[in-house]
Amino acid sequence: MPRARSKRKGTLRRGSATPRRGSAETRGAFAGRRIAFAVTGGIAAYKAAALASRLVQAGAEVHALLTEAAARFVTPLTFESLTGRPAAVSLWEKPEGHAIGHVALADWAEAAVVAPATADAIGKLAGGLADDLVSTFLLAFGGPVLLAPAMNARMWAHPAVRENVTKLRRRKVRLVGPVKGRLASGAVGPGRMAEPEAIASALVTLLKRRRG
Repeated sequence: MPRARSKRKGTLRRGSATPRRGSAETRGAFAGRRIAFAVTGGIAAYKAAALASRLVQAGAEVHALLTEAAARFVTPLTFESLTGRPAAVSLWEKPEGHAIGHVALADWAEAAVVAPATADAIGKLAGGLADDLVSTFLLAFGGPVLLAPAMNARMWAHPAVRENVTKLRRRKVRLVGPVKGRLASGAVGPGRMAEPEAIASALVTLLKRRRG
């Protein structure tokens, strides 16, 4: 007769311990941390919503900024619903109840994440250009910045983009991804935005370095 399996309290199924422990670590890392979340235009913007939700659930205070192109993929209302704070799109129009401008936001935030970070956004930051809300905020912000690039593989391989990435890395701007995978064009190659979990993990490391 086969022996009955023990049902001891606290026993975890195989493979479940690591995710639970990681979740607790994430909550501890983000609790009360102030994150400026910039979203630029690209199909990967839908993943940005999942990342914003993950950060808020982990206890972070998140302010979202969108470029006008990003707002064509995911509405500001999506981020307002996920973060509990109005999402800003324009330098010239402040959403009702949005009491923090780009300079004040630069003073408020502990870290900034740009996801997805398009070739255009990377080029503006590398060149010191500021012609929209996101690029203006990034130039005003003096804290750590994490970019999650997303673009066509040919664009990622272009010498101009590579030079911009090298320039930003010299300035201690951190990048996570892109990863190889199926792109919006249908091609497979490097250029796909890293998954929200990987971006959140990189942001944890960034915040630890700042605190240290």
